[in-house]
Amino acid sequence: MSAATPDSGPVPGQAHHGRYGQETDRTYERAGFGARVRRGARPALVVVDLTRGFTEDTYPSGADLTEVVEATGRLVEAARTALVPVVWTAIAYTPAEAGGSSVTWLEKAPGMRALVEGSEAVALDPRLPWLPEDQLVVKKGASAFFGTSLASALVGLHCDTVLVCGATTSGCVRATAVDAVQSGFPVLVPRECAGDRAQGPHDAALFDIQAKYGDVIGLSDALAYLSGLPAAHTADRTTSPRT
Repeated sequence: MSAATPDSGPVPGQAHHGRYGQETDRTYERAGFGARVRRGARPALVVVDLTRGFTEDTYPSGADLTEVVEATGRLVEAARTALVPVVWTAIAYTPAEAGGSSVTWLEKAPGMRALVEGSEAVALDPRLPWLPEDQLVVKKGASAFFGTSLASALVGLHCDTVLVCGATTSGCVRATAVDAVQSGFPVLVPRECAGDRAQGPHDAALFDIQAKYGDVIGLSDALAYLSGLPAAHTADRTTSPRT
């Protein structure tokens, strides 16, 4: 399991200084990467693929993401208190998709053929505070935006910022962060709420997100952001129907 160290990592608005050496730092600074993103008053929380097939190491595609699940649970509860919409995602394939050749990604990552609709592998981790009225986006690819209704749902909710967490950092979290910013949403990734199968890919993905796509922040920062939202902007929030 690879969960981020609490309150470690980059200074907000900068790359991961020192992680890959001073030459890398200078290269990224010269290129103008790592600026701080704006934080809106109407965020949404997108929890990416914290299903049992990813959060439990008994599954071929999984790892022990207990710490990530616990940290994300705290973030979800804070979002509910602030009346911030919570959107969950899950990868799930029909038996025909899982067993056939129609999904090219599964040829590259055949271990994910176990993520079949209706199986325990695609169920949200039971330790998470998921509610039936929360929106659930079922996807076939890495990004939570690709081929789904997520972008239109966020627009319908008048969201202006997206907090992205979940698994895996180097896969679906990174892909979702990229598509979120390309869809016009500033992105925040609480590092304690993202996990991967190995530390190297996890660290590299957080470096990449921080440099180019969003701000990688501490859980304490994310909780303070949610608790400080103006009441006038949260009073009229409603959750979307499950899809």
